[in-house]
Amino acid sequence: MNALRTWTVGAVVALFSLASLTAQHAPVRVIASNGVKTFVEALVPAYEKSSGRKVAVTYGTSSGLVKDVASGARFDVFIATTEAVTQVSQAGKLTSDPHTVLGRSQVGVGVRQGARKPRIGTAAELKQAALEAKAVTYAGNGASRPHIDAMFARLGIADAVKAKALLEQGSERAIARVNAGDADLLITLVSEILPAPGIELVGPLPPEFRSDVTFAAAVGASAADPAAARALIGSLVSAEATPILRQKGLER
Repeated sequence: MNALRTWTVGAVVALFSLASLTAQHAPVRVIASNGVKTFVEALVPAYEKSSGRKVAVTYGTSSGLVKDVASGARFDVFIATTEAVTQVSQAGKLTSDPHTVLGRSQVGVGVRQGARKPRIGTAAELKQAALEAKAVTYAGNGASRPHIDAMFARLGIADAVKAKALLEQGSERAIARVNAGDADLLITLVSEILPAPGIELVGPLPPEFRSDVTFAAAVGASAADPAAARALIGSLVSAEATPILRQKGLER
């Protein structure tokens, strides 16, 4: 009996050790918003080098990521708008740790590289640019859409813009519409315009229409290695990360 008990205890210890070893070698799974894609991509290599852990990241719109989580997507770190983080937290998918604010991005306007850049510094100039554009495109499921729709309503051109608005699933498709010449103006987060191939930033929306989207990170309730997840989040808010954050069109 003692031998059996000893074997059983040993087997349990071995299983726990194997599970711990597996967690340590498995990649840290991250699901992140497109709004912080280039920022995360720039910092992941340094984390992987210092920690010896690989990181696997899946990107999408914040609203899409919330649906993915609700459908059972597994993750260690969740990075999205603060509103999306709150939704996922209320669904019981995050630890009780306070979420970590990474930064914020303004909504701006972009055009195809080499195209004429319209003046958008004032409400009147932005209104004229929107009315003169062949088409305007933005993500129909993006975090910035409510701000954009409200802006056009305040400008009194909601119906005019609606008739020529190309709403896409995600900013990447909206970017493609501008590159293809289907639309003149791209409206999305500055952090998505700056790295977009073939696109130039005209500038942020006029001050009266400024609308920042804030992004935060949190640890998944079912994280395989919560310590590794917290370490990764810590690297994203380190002093070394701040200048990279600004380069990618984000503010803190």
